[in-house]
Amino acid sequence: MTTDSPTPDTGAELLPIATPARTRAALRTLIRPDRGLALTGLGILVWATVVGLLVQPLLGRIVDIVADGRPAGDLTLPVVLLVAVAVVQGLTTMLGLTRIAHLGETVLARLRERFVERALNLPADRLERAGAGDLTARVTGDVARVAEAVRSALPEMARSVLAILLTLGALALLDVRFLLAALLAVPVQLLTARWYVRRALTLYADQRVANGAQQQQLLETIGGAVTVRGHRLEEQHTERSAGRSRKAVDLTMRSVNLVLGFYGRLHIAEYIGLAAVLIAGFWLVRDGAVSIGTATAAALYFHSLFGPVNAALVLLDDAQSAAAGLARLVGVTDLAEQPEPEAGKPTAGKPEVGKPEAGKAAPASVPRQRIAFLEAAVTVHAVSHAYGPGRPVLHEVSLTLEPGEHVALVGTSGAGKSTLARIVAGVQQPTSGTVTSPAGGGSAPAGAGEHPVVLVTQEVHVFTGSLAEDLRLARPEATDADLRAALATVHALDWAEALPDGLGTVVGEGGHRLDPARAQQLALARLVLADPALAVLDEATAEAGSAGARVLERSAEAALDGRTALVVAHRLTQAVAADRVVVLEAGRVVESGPHDELRDADGPYAALWRAWSGSRTAAPHP
Repeated sequence: MTTDSPTPDTGAELLPIATPARTRAALRTLIRPDRGLALTGLGILVWATVVGLLVQPLLGRIVDIVADGRPAGDLTLPVVLLVAVAVVQGLTTMLGLTRIAHLGETVLARLRERFVERALNLPADRLERAGAGDLTARVTGDVARVAEAVRSALPEMARSVLAILLTLGALALLDVRFLLAALLAVPVQLLTARWYVRRALTLYADQRVANGAQQQQLLETIGGAVTVRGHRLEEQHTERSAGRSRKAVDLTMRSVNLVLGFYGRLHIAEYIGLAAVLIAGFWLVRDGAVSIGTATAAALYFHSLFGPVNAALVLLDDAQSAAAGLARLVGVTDLAEQPEPEAGKPTAGKPEVGKPEAGKAAPASVPRQRIAFLEAAVTVHAVSHAYGPGRPVLHEVSLTLEPGEHVALVGTSGAGKSTLARIVAGVQQPTSGTVTSPAGGGSAPAGAGEHPVVLVTQEVHVFTGSLAEDLRLARPEATDADLRAALATVHALDWAEALPDGLGTVVGEGGHRLDPARAQQLALARLVLADPALAVLDEATAEAGSAGARVLERSAEAALDGRTALVVAHRLTQAVAADRVVVLEAGRVVESGPHDELRDADGPYAALWRAWSGSRTAAPHP
């Protein structure tokens, strides 16, 4: 179960935060595979703590020997035992903490892997509503805080709790009155812990949200620096950044003051408890109930609690901060794990959506995209989409792509072309309507490869590593011959083999730099290797500029040969080469047909063609 996180003044709908109960359940799930490791580490630490508790009685024995005026030789055995205790406790503590640290790192790695996996599968529109800053803050700050707690706080907390419990038991064995005296400090410590926890959890959660809002503002300002300068908005953006930074700093200072108050209350508890134990020891020794050595051991036991008690309570600071970060991470994993309706089954409380009966229209609204396979490769029926209330992008769009057909999607900026492309590709869910396509994972047309659909956009990432490794992202088992064949298909083999180390050349960050046209050819080669039944190209030639556009259009046409394709056309030469052109205006299909027919119809497409070709010479269809 998750709750919506507080929304800062960015207007973004932040990703959810898991409730404390859900966070604890997720933590148990993460630890469950390593229960044996946890129990072993805990058992070793218990033994190390028990051995360490022998130090105080041995010191008390030495005090009694000296107080009784016994020979110096009587000190030999206690001293030797003290050395043995120190060695055994040191070794067992090291082994136990190592096991606990191993457990923590394993759980942390599992958490990271699960978070990254889920984050990569979040719906695109959900991420757009939240903004990049919120997810960035969780990937960086929250993961780092949880990692810090796992590496330092978890082993120390385990050792401290064990030391507290066993030391209190040892005090009771000396004399139960020592235990009662020591417990006078507990009410102050419990009130301090309660006072701190009630304030810390909310404060740290607010601090994480403020940091996310600050990062979002910085990302927007830096990413749009050219636009900001162009519209003379420097002062407004600087003030926004300063305002969100001031809020983050204010919350940080509040957390510092909270910690200072926390420490002050702990010191009061220490003085109360130690004074009570010393007074109890004085009375008991005076009455002959215990020896001076026993009273000394009791005082040393309580003094030895200063470290574990303070550590345990102070670690509440790290625990609360880590818990806030963990709740934000679990909120993302839970959001991505929300189950999709199974094919052929209606969503609870909602009408079933699928292939409409003859003579009946499909339902006007469905909660999620439903996949069913018809004879056509892709069928879009009455699809609408909005990125938020009052922000509709698509309105009742219906479209059919026949097997092997290439359809060019054209329209002015903001018409909804990219949104429709992502919905057809299955990476984004429509607000309403149905889509039937290979993206649903059903039976694809004959000859389709492992991936039923591949989306290629204008934002292509070249991953760090060799060129061969980058290509094998699409098909890990591909041979070098397969890679060369794919590169040859998209007319990229010549420049690839001309690289310093050929397919072994390191590309990406810190490696050989590929210009936008070559990077896009690399993406198209990955498409060829994936061999999808359906390919969706979203302005995949837009980044090349005029010089490289012709080359990329040839590469794209070769990559799409023999498969069904939906192409968001940046250049209308792609529309000329397509089997059919679909024109979107304000989220609605206004025209559909072959290029020549629409050009001569004097409609919206003809107007686009005249505007585009007025200052260009359209490339003839090969």
